Amino acid sequence: MAKKVTSQDVARHAGVSQSAVSRVFTKGASVSPEMAARVRKSAEALGYRPNALARGLITGRSRIIGLVVAYLDNPFYPDAIEKLSHALQAEGYHLLIFTTGKHGIDTERVISELIDYQVDGIITASINLSGELTRACAAAGIPVVLFNRGIPGSGLSAVTSDNQSGGRKAAEFLLAGGHARIAHIQGFEKASTSIDRLIGFEMALDAAGQGLHALGNGKYDRASAAEAARVMMDAPDPPDAIFVANDHMALAVMDVLRFDLGLSVPGDVSIIGYDDVPMAAWPSYDLTTLRQPTRRMVAATVEELLALLDAPTRPARRIEIDGPLVVRTSARIPDGWTQ
Repeated sequence: MAKKVTSQDVARHAGVSQSAVSRVFTKGASVSPEMAARVRKSAEALGYRPNALARGLITGRSRIIGLVVAYLDNPFYPDAIEKLSHALQAEGYHLLIFTTGKHGIDTERVISELIDYQVDGIITASINLSGELTRACAAAGIPVVLFNRGIPGSGLSAVTSDNQSGGRKAAEFLLAGGHARIAHIQGFEKASTSIDRLIGFEMALDAAGQGLHALGNGKYDRASAAEAARVMMDAPDPPDAIFVANDHMALAVMDVLRFDLGLSVPGDVSIIGYDDVPMAAWPSYDLTTLRQPTRRMVAATVEELLALLDAPTRPARRIEIDGPLVVRTSARIPDGWTQ
Protein backbone atom coordinates (compact mmCIF):
# COMPACT_ATOMS: atom_id res chain seq x y z
CA MET A 1 0.00 0.00 0.00
CA ALA A 2 1.36 3.43 -0.95
CA LYS A 3 2.58 5.68 1.85
CA LYS A 4 0.16 8.48 2.74
CA VAL A 5 1.42 11.88 1.64
CA THR A 6 1.63 14.38 4.50
CA SER A 7 1.87 18.14 4.70
CA GLN A 8 5.53 17.69 5.70
CA ASP A 9 6.16 15.92 2.36
CA VAL A 10 4.57 18.83 0.49
CA ALA A 11 6.61 21.35 2.49
CA ARG A 12 9.88 19.58 1.62
CA HIS A 13 8.90 19.28 -2.06
CA ALA A 14 7.93 22.95 -2.28
CA GLY A 15 10.82 24.17 -0.15
CA VAL A 16 8.56 25.91 2.37
CA SER A 17 7.58 25.45 5.99
CA GLN A 18 4.80 23.11 7.10
CA SER A 19 2.88 26.11 8.49
CA ALA A 20 2.94 27.65 5.01
CA VAL A 21 1.31 24.51 3.61
CA SER A 22 -1.30 24.68 6.35
CA ARG A 23 -2.09 28.33 5.54
CA VAL A 24 -2.52 27.55 1.84
CA PHE A 25 -5.18 24.96 2.60
CA THR A 26 -6.93 26.96 5.34
CA LYS A 27 -9.81 29.05 4.06
CA GLY A 28 -9.27 32.75 4.79
CA ALA A 29 -5.62 32.38 5.87
CA SER A 30 -3.09 34.99 4.70
CA VAL A 31 -0.75 33.71 2.00
CA SER A 32 0.81 35.25 -1.11
CA PRO A 33 -0.44 34.13 -4.55
CA GLU A 34 3.07 32.98 -5.45
CA MET A 35 3.35 30.83 -2.30
CA ALA A 36 -0.13 29.38 -2.85
CA ALA A 37 0.66 28.43 -6.45
CA ARG A 38 3.96 26.84 -5.43
CA VAL A 39 2.42 24.76 -2.64
CA ARG A 40 -0.57 23.65 -4.69
CA LYS A 41 1.71 22.58 -7.56
CA SER A 42 3.72 20.38 -5.16
CA ALA A 43 0.53 19.02 -3.58
CA GLU A 44 -0.82 18.05 -6.99
CA ALA A 45 2.44 16.41 -7.99
CA LEU A 46 2.51 14.32 -4.79
CA GLY A 47 -1.23 13.56 -4.69
CA TYR A 48 -1.66 15.34 -1.35
CA ARG A 49 -5.09 15.87 0.21
CA PRO A 50 -5.38 18.06 3.34
CA ASN A 51 -6.64 16.29 6.48
CA ALA A 52 -9.91 18.00 7.37
CA LEU A 53 -10.10 16.32 10.79
CA ALA A 54 -6.59 17.39 11.72
CA ARG A 55 -7.34 20.95 10.59
CA GLY A 56 -10.45 20.86 12.78
CA LEU A 57 -8.31 20.11 15.83
CA ILE A 58 -6.23 23.20 15.09
CA THR A 59 -9.10 25.58 14.29
CA GLY A 60 -11.57 24.24 16.86
CA ARG A 61 -14.14 23.74 14.10
CA SER A 62 -14.88 20.34 12.54
CA ARG A 63 -17.11 21.89 9.83
CA ILE A 64 -19.48 18.97 10.48
CA ILE A 65 -23.12 19.37 11.49
CA GLY A 66 -24.87 16.42 13.11
CA LEU A 67 -28.39 15.67 11.88
CA VAL A 68 -30.60 13.47 14.05
CA VAL A 69 -33.79 12.19 12.43
CA ALA A 70 -36.23 9.65 13.83
CA TYR A 71 -36.90 7.73 10.62
CA LEU A 72 -36.69 8.06 6.85
CA ASP A 73 -39.73 6.16 5.56
CA ASN A 74 -41.70 9.43 5.42
CA PRO A 75 -40.72 10.81 1.97
CA PHE A 76 -40.74 14.36 3.37
CA TYR A 77 -37.42 13.74 5.13
CA PRO A 78 -35.15 12.47 2.32
CA ASP A 79 -36.12 15.55 0.31
CA ALA A 80 -35.58 17.90 3.27
CA ILE A 81 -32.24 16.27 4.15
CA GLU A 82 -30.98 16.66 0.59
CA LYS A 83 -31.83 20.37 0.70
CA LEU A 84 -30.18 20.72 4.14
CA SER A 85 -27.04 19.03 2.88
CA HIS A 86 -26.79 21.33 -0.15
CA ALA A 87 -27.45 24.46 1.93
CA LEU A 88 -24.79 23.52 4.48
CA GLN A 89 -22.25 22.58 1.80
CA ALA A 90 -22.70 26.04 0.33
CA GLU A 91 -21.55 27.37 3.73
CA GLY A 92 -18.59 24.98 3.95
CA TYR A 93 -20.23 22.41 6.25
CA HIS A 94 -21.16 18.75 5.85
CA LEU A 95 -23.83 16.55 7.43
CA LEU A 96 -23.29 13.54 9.66
CA ILE A 97 -26.65 11.73 9.80
CA PHE A 98 -27.98 9.50 12.58
CA THR A 99 -31.40 7.87 12.95
CA THR A 100 -33.04 7.02 16.28
CA GLY A 101 -36.10 4.96 15.29
CA LYS A 102 -39.71 6.13 15.33
CA HIS A 103 -39.96 6.22 19.10
CA GLY A 104 -36.61 7.91 19.62
CA ILE A 105 -35.32 5.19 21.94
CA ASP A 106 -31.72 5.76 20.77
CA THR A 107 -31.81 9.55 21.03
CA GLU A 108 -29.63 9.76 24.15
CA ARG A 109 -26.97 7.46 22.69
CA VAL A 110 -26.97 9.28 19.35
CA ILE A 111 -26.63 12.75 20.88
CA SER A 112 -23.82 11.48 23.11
CA GLU A 113 -21.99 10.10 20.06
CA LEU A 114 -22.42 13.37 18.17
CA ILE A 115 -20.90 15.26 21.09
CA ASP A 116 -17.97 12.80 21.03
CA TYR A 117 -17.53 13.44 17.30
CA GLN A 118 -17.10 17.13 18.18
CA VAL A 119 -19.63 18.33 15.63
CA ASP A 120 -20.00 22.09 15.40
CA GLY A 121 -23.78 22.01 15.68
CA ILE A 122 -26.78 19.70 15.75
CA ILE A 123 -30.04 19.79 13.79
CA THR A 124 -32.81 17.49 14.98
CA ALA A 125 -35.73 16.55 12.73
CA SER A 126 -38.92 15.48 14.50
CA ILE A 127 -37.00 14.46 17.62
CA ASN A 128 -37.87 15.33 21.22
CA LEU A 129 -34.86 16.14 23.40
CA SER A 130 -34.95 15.74 27.17
CA GLY A 131 -33.79 18.57 29.38
CA GLU A 132 -30.73 16.47 30.27
CA LEU A 133 -29.70 16.12 26.62
CA THR A 134 -30.28 19.82 26.02
CA ARG A 135 -28.01 20.66 28.95
CA ALA A 136 -25.36 18.21 27.72
CA CYS A 137 -25.25 19.95 24.33
CA ALA A 138 -25.06 23.36 25.99
CA ALA A 139 -22.23 22.18 28.27
CA ALA A 140 -20.31 20.96 25.20
CA GLY A 141 -20.84 24.31 23.47
CA ILE A 142 -22.84 22.73 20.66
CA PRO A 143 -25.85 24.75 19.42
CA VAL A 144 -29.02 22.84 18.55
CA VAL A 145 -31.78 23.84 16.12
CA LEU A 146 -35.02 21.87 15.88
CA PHE A 147 -36.36 21.27 12.36
CA ASN A 148 -40.06 20.52 11.81
CA ARG A 149 -40.66 20.08 15.54
CA GLY A 150 -40.80 22.49 18.46
CA ILE A 151 -40.24 21.66 22.11
CA PRO A 152 -42.01 24.27 24.27
CA GLY A 153 -39.93 25.39 27.23
CA SER A 154 -36.71 23.81 25.91
CA GLY A 155 -34.97 27.08 25.17
CA LEU A 156 -34.00 25.73 21.75
CA SER A 157 -34.51 27.45 18.41
CA ALA A 158 -37.10 25.74 16.21
CA VAL A 159 -38.08 26.09 12.55
CA THR A 160 -41.45 24.72 11.42
CA SER A 161 -44.19 25.44 8.96
CA ASP A 162 -47.13 27.38 10.38
CA ASN A 163 -48.94 24.23 11.47
CA GLN A 164 -51.95 25.92 13.06
CA SER A 165 -52.52 27.97 9.92
CA GLY A 166 -52.26 24.79 7.85
CA GLY A 167 -54.87 23.03 9.96
CA ARG A 168 -57.16 26.03 9.68
CA LYS A 169 -56.82 26.12 5.87
CA ALA A 170 -57.68 22.43 5.63
CA ALA A 171 -60.85 22.90 7.70
CA GLU A 172 -61.96 25.98 5.78
CA PHE A 173 -61.57 24.17 2.46
CA LEU A 174 -63.61 21.17 3.63
CA LEU A 175 -66.29 23.42 5.13
CA ALA A 176 -66.52 25.39 1.88
CA GLY A 177 -66.99 22.06 0.08
CA GLY A 178 -70.17 21.44 2.09
CA HIS A 179 -68.90 18.54 4.21
CA ALA A 180 -70.93 17.77 7.31
CA ARG A 181 -68.90 15.01 9.01
CA ILE A 182 -65.29 16.14 9.04
CA ALA A 183 -62.71 13.93 10.79
CA HIS A 184 -59.00 14.08 11.50
CA ILE A 185 -56.24 11.46 11.72
CA GLN A 186 -53.43 12.93 13.79
CA GLY A 187 -49.75 12.01 14.10
CA PHE A 188 -47.97 11.38 17.40
CA GLU A 189 -50.20 12.78 20.15
CA LYS A 190 -47.32 14.61 21.88
CA ALA A 191 -45.60 15.93 18.75
CA SER A 192 -45.84 19.70 18.38
CA THR A 193 -46.59 19.37 14.67
CA SER A 194 -49.54 17.06 15.33
CA ILE A 195 -50.84 19.18 18.22
CA ASP A 196 -50.69 22.45 16.30
CA ARG A 197 -52.30 21.06 13.15
CA LEU A 198 -55.18 19.69 15.22
CA ILE A 199 -55.57 22.98 17.13
CA GLY A 200 -55.85 25.02 13.94
CA PHE A 201 -58.22 22.47 12.40
CA GLU A 202 -60.54 22.35 15.42
CA MET A 203 -60.56 26.13 15.86
CA ALA A 204 -61.80 26.62 12.30
CA LEU A 205 -64.44 23.91 12.67
CA ASP A 206 -65.63 25.33 15.99
CA ALA A 207 -65.81 28.83 14.51
CA ALA A 208 -68.17 27.43 11.87
CA GLY A 209 -70.31 25.79 14.57
CA GLN A 210 -69.58 22.30 13.30
CA GLY A 211 -66.97 20.68 15.52
CA LEU A 212 -64.78 17.64 14.90
CA HIS A 213 -66.77 14.57 13.86
CA ALA A 214 -64.12 11.94 14.69
CA LEU A 215 -60.47 11.75 15.72
CA GLY A 216 -58.05 8.90 14.99
CA ASN A 217 -54.41 8.38 15.92
CA GLY A 218 -52.18 7.56 12.96
CA LYS A 219 -48.86 7.93 14.87
CA TYR A 220 -47.25 9.22 11.63
CA ASP A 221 -47.27 5.57 10.52
CA ARG A 222 -48.90 4.10 7.40
CA ALA A 223 -50.32 0.98 9.05
CA SER A 224 -51.69 2.88 12.05
CA ALA A 225 -53.29 5.50 9.80
CA ALA A 226 -54.86 2.80 7.64
CA GLU A 227 -56.33 1.12 10.72
CA ALA A 228 -57.63 4.45 12.03
CA ALA A 229 -59.40 4.99 8.70
CA ARG A 230 -60.97 1.52 8.84
CA VAL A 231 -62.30 2.19 12.35
CA MET A 232 -63.75 5.55 11.30
CA MET A 233 -65.45 4.16 8.22
CA ASP A 234 -66.89 1.22 10.17
CA ALA A 235 -68.84 3.59 12.45
CA PRO A 236 -72.61 4.02 12.00
CA ASP A 237 -72.03 7.59 10.76
CA PRO A 238 -68.67 7.54 8.96
CA PRO A 239 -66.97 10.80 8.00
CA ASP A 240 -67.41 12.35 4.59
CA ALA A 241 -64.04 14.12 4.81
CA ILE A 242 -60.73 13.39 6.57
CA PHE A 243 -57.80 15.72 7.15
CA VAL A 244 -54.71 13.55 7.67
CA ALA A 245 -51.73 15.03 9.53
CA ASN A 246 -49.18 14.16 6.84
CA ASP A 247 -49.07 12.86 3.28
CA HIS A 248 -47.29 9.64 4.27
CA MET A 249 -50.43 8.63 6.20
CA ALA A 250 -52.88 10.27 3.79
CA LEU A 251 -51.73 8.10 0.88
CA ALA A 252 -52.26 4.99 3.01
CA VAL A 253 -55.74 6.21 3.95
CA MET A 254 -56.61 6.73 0.28
CA ASP A 255 -55.46 3.20 -0.56
CA VAL A 256 -57.62 1.71 2.21
CA LEU A 257 -60.70 3.68 1.21
CA ARG A 258 -60.45 2.85 -2.49
CA PHE A 259 -59.04 -0.67 -2.59
CA ASP A 260 -60.10 -2.23 0.74
CA LEU A 261 -63.45 -0.52 1.27
CA GLY A 262 -64.45 0.16 -2.34
CA LEU A 263 -65.14 3.84 -1.73
CA SER A 264 -64.64 6.77 -4.06
CA VAL A 265 -62.20 9.57 -3.26
CA PRO A 266 -63.52 12.25 -3.27
CA GLY A 267 -66.98 11.00 -4.27
CA ASP A 268 -67.62 9.33 -0.91
CA VAL A 269 -64.82 10.79 1.21
CA SER A 270 -62.59 13.80 0.67
CA ILE A 271 -58.96 13.53 1.79
CA ILE A 272 -56.49 16.31 2.60
CA GLY A 273 -52.88 15.68 3.62
CA TYR A 274 -49.97 17.76 4.85
CA ASP A 275 -46.40 18.17 3.44
CA ASP A 276 -46.84 17.98 -0.38
CA VAL A 277 -44.30 15.20 -0.89
CA PRO A 278 -43.52 14.31 -4.53
CA MET A 279 -45.91 11.30 -4.50
CA ALA A 280 -48.82 13.60 -3.64
CA ALA A 281 -48.76 14.89 -7.23
CA TRP A 282 -48.74 11.43 -8.80
CA PRO A 283 -51.90 10.96 -10.93
CA SER A 284 -52.89 7.87 -8.93
CA TYR A 285 -53.23 10.03 -5.79
CA ASP A 286 -53.49 13.70 -6.91
CA LEU A 287 -53.65 14.62 -3.23
CA THR A 288 -54.91 17.97 -2.01
CA THR A 289 -52.44 18.92 0.71
CA LEU A 290 -50.78 21.67 2.72
CA ARG A 291 -47.34 22.33 1.31
CA GLN A 292 -44.48 22.57 3.77
CA PRO A 293 -42.21 25.37 2.43
CA THR A 294 -39.16 23.10 2.71
CA ARG A 295 -36.64 25.37 0.97
CA ARG A 296 -37.51 28.32 3.18
CA MET A 297 -37.54 26.12 6.29
CA VAL A 298 -34.09 24.74 5.40
CA ALA A 299 -32.71 28.23 4.70
CA ALA A 300 -34.04 29.50 8.04
CA THR A 301 -32.60 26.46 9.88
CA VAL A 302 -29.12 26.92 8.42
CA GLU A 303 -29.22 30.68 9.02
CA GLU A 304 -30.25 30.17 12.64
CA LEU A 305 -27.59 27.52 13.29
CA LEU A 306 -24.80 29.64 11.79
CA ALA A 307 -25.98 32.62 13.84
CA LEU A 308 -25.80 30.50 17.01
CA LEU A 309 -22.29 29.35 16.08
CA ASP A 310 -21.23 32.99 15.86
CA ALA A 311 -23.16 34.13 18.95
CA PRO A 312 -23.90 31.17 21.26
CA THR A 313 -25.69 33.30 23.88
CA ARG A 314 -28.23 34.84 21.49
CA PRO A 315 -31.88 34.12 22.43
CA ALA A 316 -33.57 31.09 20.88
CA ARG A 317 -36.16 31.80 18.21
CA ARG A 318 -39.29 29.98 17.08
CA ILE A 319 -39.68 30.47 13.34
CA GLU A 320 -42.97 29.50 11.67
CA ILE A 321 -43.24 29.71 7.89
CA ASP A 322 -46.63 29.68 6.21
CA GLY A 323 -47.26 27.33 3.29
CA PRO A 324 -50.11 27.17 0.75
CA LEU A 325 -52.95 24.70 0.34
CA VAL A 326 -52.28 22.84 -2.91
CA VAL A 327 -55.64 21.94 -4.42
CA ARG A 328 -55.81 18.76 -6.48
CA THR A 329 -58.63 16.22 -6.86
CA SER A 330 -58.62 14.10 -3.66
CA ALA A 331 -61.00 16.51 -1.95
CA ARG A 332 -64.23 18.02 -3.26
CA ILE A 333 -63.45 21.43 -4.76
CA PRO A 334 -65.96 24.07 -3.58
CA ASP A 335 -67.94 25.90 -6.24
CA GLY A 336 -66.16 29.05 -7.31
CA TRP A 337 -63.05 28.17 -5.29
CA THR A 338 -59.94 30.19 -6.13
CA GLN A 339 -56.48 29.80 -4.64
